Amino acid sequence: MSINYLKIKSMSPQFVVADLERSLDFYTRELGFEIDFRYEDFYAGIIKGSYTIHLKLGYGAIEKKAGKAKNEHLDLCFAVADINSLFEAIKKQPINIIQPLREMPYGREFYITDPDGYILSFLE
Repeated sequence: MSINYLKIKSMSPQFVVADLERSLDFYTRELGFEIDFRYEDFYAGIIKGSYTIHLKLGYGAIEKKAGKAKNEHLDLCFAVADINSLFEAIKKQPINIIQPLREMPYGREFYITDPDGYILSFLE
């Protein structure tokens, strides 16, 4: 079989998180994801529309992520519609905004972090 026949149906980034319940709460309550599945007490999938993220309990060093924000090393970028309304809604939540809404040559964007320091970008 040639690699040209590879058909990807979906992709799910995996984030290693220090507290699975805290991460599930953040993504469901603050960003509107739903729990897609749970496996025992250390692994879960969340979904919004047809997009998924997997969360795995582990103990990565949050300190290693500290420099990422300063250098804008993104972990995940969401292409969105109506970014102005989204940003206004995010500002009302207890969410760490590390890059406020700004205009760039490629569009409008802002960045937040999740409880484990992953940097999420929203772009229109």
